[in-house]
Amino acid sequence: MSISKATFGIPIKEHKEFKGLDPKFKNQNLRDHMNDLELIFSMLGEKLATETTRKEDALGFGENKEAAIKGGKVAGRARKDAEKSRDIKVVSKENYPGLSKKKKIGKENV
Repeated sequence: MSISKATFGIPIKEHKEFKGLDPKFKNQNLRDHMNDLELIFSMLGEKLATETTRKEDALGFGENKEAAIKGGKVAGRARKDAEKSRDIKVVSKENYPGLSKKKKIGKENV
């Protein structure tokens, strides 16, 4: 299990497919196609994994993997709580290239 799977409940490969990306291409970074909430929860899982690693003084692959999963699970619970309390879905088919097509605010609108 990875931080991402623990956070979002789906493997990275499936998350890429859900976004319309081809998981075979390594140059298609999932993070580049995430919406704001996906990025926030992804960063939360990563930061919590780092903090767990430090707190538990994790050494070696096995201990660091466990710390990563723990951080991802906390972020996953936070995501589920946000989805339930706000009646939203964090993981969406919306991706960055699609977002750039939305109306942009120019200097004249600021």
